[in-house]
Amino acid sequence: MLIHENMKMADVVLHDHTLVPVINRFGIHLGFGDDSLAAICARHQVNTDFFVTILNAFHDPHYFPEERLRNFPALLLIDYLRKAHRYFLEDKLPEIAGLIDRMTKEYPLDTPVSALISDFFAGYSRELKKHILREEEKVYPYVLQLERAVLQNHFDGELRRKVSEYPIASYEAEHENVEEKLLDLKNILIKYLPGPQNDKPGFLVLRELFALEKELNEHARIEDLILVPKVKLLEEKLKNTPPA
Repeated sequence: MLIHENMKMADVVLHDHTLVPVINRFGIHLGFGDDSLAAICARHQVNTDFFVTILNAFHDPHYFPEERLRNFPALLLIDYLRKAHRYFLEDKLPEIAGLIDRMTKEYPLDTPVSALISDFFAGYSRELKKHILREEEKVYPYVLQLERAVLQNHFDGELRRKVSEYPIASYEAEHENVEEKLLDLKNILIKYLPGPQNDKPGFLVLRELFALEKELNEHARIEDLILVPKVKLLEEKLKNTPPA
């Protein structure tokens, strides 16, 4: 089912509840009434086309209109990606850490696998935070500066130096796929976890790890297939514009 702007938001969530965190990133929360996506977006001053496109990209893995997404301003893309970062750091990681803590209480204190899972996830969280910090402090400001310069057709020497020394291709090469590390943690849970007193906490951890993996994969897909190619085009425009 393709989501469209005239659908009721409540019907969209009833059809796919996993979209709720994505909807929240736009500052839209539960309590939709019978309003359509278009009406709710207008009320919250959200770009309706972008909102609907993002929802469809998350809802249907076969839906990913690269050209359409690249036509949206980088400012719009980055605003969304930053909100996703806050969701990962402030909601998802603490939630999973709490579930892991609850799960480890079901095992004897000397169970090595239990401690391994806690340590592994703590290390993974630190790596993800470092990855996000680099994007927030280095990559996103660069992209926004570049887009402003292209729109104003004004490229100063500092920006030309940045494009020369640290083009988006360098970021692309460094853009380690932190999502893959979740596979190791899931394998430990699935293959090596000893029988606990209560299986439910382990099931909850595994479920949330799969959910996090899906969300991170979608996040990386927008960065790698939309943001990076868009920035490469902006860089080419700068390179093809001679200094004033």
